[in-house]
Amino acid sequence: MGVLTAVRGDITGQEVDAVVNAANSSLLGGGGVDGAIHRRGGKSIVRECRELRASAYPDGLPAGGAVATTAGLLPARWVIHTVGPVWSRTEDRSAQLASCYRESLAVARELGARTVAFPAVSTGAYGWPLDDGARIAVAAVQEAVGKEDFDEVRFVLFDDRSYESFARRIG
Repeated sequence: MGVLTAVRGDITGQEVDAVVNAANSSLLGGGGVDGAIHRRGGKSIVRECRELRASAYPDGLPAGGAVATTAGLLPARWVIHTVGPVWSRTEDRSAQLASCYRESLAVARELGARTVAFPAVSTGAYGWPLDDGARIAVAAVQEAVGKEDFDEVRFVLFDDRSYESFARRIG
C-alpha cells in the first residue's frame, strides 16, 4: 500500500480523488460530515443521490455499504457515501463498521481512485467510542489495501482528540 496517514482538518477541503462521506441511509444529507459534504459539494451530489434512491436504493443504502457520486464543487473527483452503524452496547456491529471502510475502498478501486480521504465513520452522532472506531478503521484499511492499490489513504479528523486516536493506531 502507499501511505496511510492521519491529518487534522476539514474533509470537504481535501484534494484527493475520492472523499468518503459518513452518510445516513437516506443519502440525502444530514448533520456532521454528511451535511458538510452536501452543503459544500452542491446540488449535483444531491441530484445523484436522489437518482440512486429512485433506482438502486429505494429503501436507502444499508449500513456497511458504499456507493459513489460526483463530488460536485468539492476539490475531489468523487464522493463515496458509506453508512456506518449506530453503536450499540448490546449488539456487536464491528463487522458493519469495518465493512464501511472495505466497501468504500472497493468502490474507490473500481473508480480508479489513487487517493482516498476518510472521516471517522460512526464516531460522531452515531455514538461509536472513538478509540474503538479508530482501531476498527485502521485495521480494516490495512487489511483491505494491497501494496499497489492506492498512493495514499488518509484519515481526516476534525479535532485533536480524534486525530490523536487515529495517529496512535497508524503508528
